[in-house]
Amino acid sequence: MKITIKTKNIKLGRALKDFIEGKINDLEKFLPIFRKKYYNGFWGKGKPRVEAWVEVEKTTLHHRKGPIVFRAECQMRLPGKSLRSEALSEDLRLAICQVKDELQCQLKQYKNKKSARSKRGQGEFKRSLRLASSAQFSRQNFAK
Repeated sequence: MKITIKTKNIKLGRALKDFIEGKINDLEKFLPIFRKKYYNGFWGKGKPRVEAWVEVEKTTLHHRKGPIVFRAECQMRLPGKSLRSEALSEDLRLAICQVKDELQCQLKQYKNKKSARSKRGQGEFKRSLRLASSAQFSRQNFAK
């Protein structure tokens, strides 16, 4: 997964960068089918299937007065779907954790929807293979 981090009014230190990358990379376990890279062209470079853009900033409730509020936002691009989450908190790490939790719920819904769609298709295929009752073989037909 490719992660791009943008900050406003905050210095991006090594500890903060590692924390953000750790939390966002934890979400990758919910989508094992998107771990591979896809290639555009025969000799093209591999692009990650999942990309995440994280933005963290320090704001106040008023122009220069009031309590300091941190805002964290994350946008993820999946094949055929985009997810977005935003959180406000007085603690930056708490805001990042809230964003992660919200994205985790959205990813679970997306994964369940994908798996239900494939299971539905498998059921339809299985029903299409069933024989009519007159064409089915039974032991009585062989006993005669």
